[in-house]
Amino acid sequence: MRDGKRTQPIEGLIANEPVPVSVVIAARDEAANIEACVASVRWAREVLVVENDSSDDTVDRARRAGATVFSNPFTTIGAQRNAGIERAASDWVLAVDADERGSFGLGEEIRALIAGSPSHAAYRVPRRNFFLGREVKHGGWASDRPIRLFRSNLRYSASRVHEHVDAAGDVGELRESLEHSTYSSLDDYFEKLDRYSRWWAEDKFETGRRAGPLSVVFKPPVRFVTMYMLRGGWMDGGAGAVLSCLAAASVMAKYARLWARGAKD
Repeated sequence: MRDGKRTQPIEGLIANEPVPVSVVIAARDEAANIEACVASVRWAREVLVVENDSSDDTVDRARRAGATVFSNPFTTIGAQRNAGIERAASDWVLAVDADERGSFGLGEEIRALIAGSPSHAAYRVPRRNFFLGREVKHGGWASDRPIRLFRSNLRYSASRVHEHVDAAGDVGELRESLEHSTYSSLDDYFEKLDRYSRWWAEDKFETGRRAGPLSVVFKPPVRFVTMYMLRGGWMDGGAGAVLSCLAAASVMAKYARLWARGAKD
């Protein structure tokens, strides 16, 4: 239950025919999340968990929850999802992260969409984002609508950061959302910041992009002002202030790493 709203049960939907979609979940060391994630999309025809080198019991928990699990060597998140898409038995795929949750309403909307001759090959799915247990509604987070539902002939890009579905033409949008718990702790945030900022700098450097010291100085405060002031992050209280500062720190880490790589030339 979030914000006093009762989550609708999924038993009624399960009693019907499964929703003709394959859910693909890329997961590593997600024992704390994977069972609830799989349970939240049990209405799907199949749930595929693509695992790599988990040191906890992610695999066993996913199987107990009813998912089909297989391992794939990790290169990028997009490649992990693509490995799952290759095995999908349905014509439609819903990509879900282990820290996201589906709902009865999302399953019913997807069922109706597929049954009604969809006009697009890919659809954006809104996300309700939670930071340390609190929903974040401002600072640009309300516009978080990644492509997550798409025909199984589409694939993810090779990018290590901000991977996306390569979808040509117009993209539709669903009304129902995924619930996304972004970070379980600040330690989790900083661990991911270190990894993603390194990947981002490496990818940009390989494409020929460079950064000067002024980028490291000026881009972080610009991000803070944009997120906190212009996009209303201040309306999320303390969480909005902390997230805006963290976003600025992320920008600084990315451009500092990119500058450092160029300085070695």
